[in-house]
Amino acid sequence: MDEDALAEELRRSIGELVRAVRAADTMSPGEAAILGFLDREGPLTTADLARLRGVTHQSAAKSVKDLTAGGLVRGEPHPDDGRKLLLRLTDAGRSRLRRERGFRAGALGAAIRETFDPDERRRLSESVALLSRLTAHLTALEGDARRTAGARQERQARGNPGGGTEA
Repeated sequence: MDEDALAEELRRSIGELVRAVRAADTMSPGEAAILGFLDREGPLTTADLARLRGVTHQSAAKSVKDLTAGGLVRGEPHPDDGRKLLLRLTDAGRSRLRRERGFRAGALGAAIRETFDPDERRRLSESVALLSRLTAHLTALEGDARRTAGARQERQARGNPGGGTEA
């Protein structure tokens, strides 16, 4: 199998796996994602969460409102910009996220035990390191692309779209 075919098969298979594991979720994917980002990244604004999730500010704000009403997230004044709220995970939010992650891991662990023999479980375990390296590489490329796009926008705003020195 060539690399492009492998990439497509991997994309399809991982997508199906993620959707199957999410069947164990007891909260919406958007709300679970917000709790996860706040847990991994620390305090964020609604705009930060929208950007990280790849959704509109309005969509992120609705999820934040629901999570805040449920006591899972709290907002506090942003130390650098009083117009913004800095969102934090509450103890209840952290507990709920831990429960959600436990449901997912439990469902996946049961499926692994029921589906694979010991040798296949060992091979699957080894493949996790490969997938982690692949993810790290793609994440680094994404960060490079974001930085390049930002620099391009800055140059265009200054009237220097080519990036070279002006004559």
